[in-house]
Amino acid sequence: MTWNDFIWFAIPALLLWITAGILVYTKTKKTIIDGIMIAGIAVFASFIVGLWIGLERPPMRTMGETRLWYSFFLSVIGFITYKRWKYDWLLSFSCLMACVFTCINLLKPEIHSKNLMPALQSIWFVPHVTSYILSYAMLGAATIASFIQLYKLNRHSKDDKLYHLIDNLIYSGFGFLMLGLLMGCVWAKEAWGHYWSWDPKETWALITCAAYLIYIHMRLRNEYIRLTLWVIPIAFVLLMITWIGVNYLPSAQGSIHTYS
Repeated sequence: MTWNDFIWFAIPALLLWITAGILVYTKTKKTIIDGIMIAGIAVFASFIVGLWIGLERPPMRTMGETRLWYSFFLSVIGFITYKRWKYDWLLSFSCLMACVFTCINLLKPEIHSKNLMPALQSIWFVPHVTSYILSYAMLGAATIASFIQLYKLNRHSKDDKLYHLIDNLIYSGFGFLMLGLLMGCVWAKEAWGHYWSWDPKETWALITCAAYLIYIHMRLRNEYIRLTLWVIPIAFVLLMITWIGVNYLPSAQGSIHTYS
């Protein structure tokens, strides 16, 4: 399977996700919505598996390939958290964002070479990238939840269950973020002989981790509630700079982390 086959999997997945995201606000049976959502995830996953086989390597090298995984994890994590916390917007958000990143890949196809540079031919490649993309999906959902909580606070109401959701997403996402960072350090040691080189991507990843750590500490103190919630979207902006923005910085053009 090649990238040219993506459209035949993307469109059915998009239609299924959009349908599930709309039906969740109707009186449709939850089992039907669950089945539609799972079908969309299965269709999308089948392309990832097929592309992996066709490329003869993990499809995690280019920006387009990471968007592919981000769409997949958004749909999966959104569905799981929706089933756990029963917030309809969680399913709609995950469907919407998964569709957005899928459409970007449809409109901006990339050449996906089978070749991997020697440094990427490591056992750390798949777990490192997977851990990061998982964290991005969780922290993205936490960002939307923080805006909803801020809206509720402005209306002089508060949803304590939503705080638990935000905390769970942040703690889990931060855990995967740190795991990805630590695995990257070990991988760098094996590949280049040093754990850390202050590469632009590494530096911004450290800044992002620090931002989420600030939220965790502020949340534990349970003071300045609104300010604490605003740390989440700020941290997510830093996360997007780390993932996407750094690639456009002049200092990153020679970076080993630039997707190409």
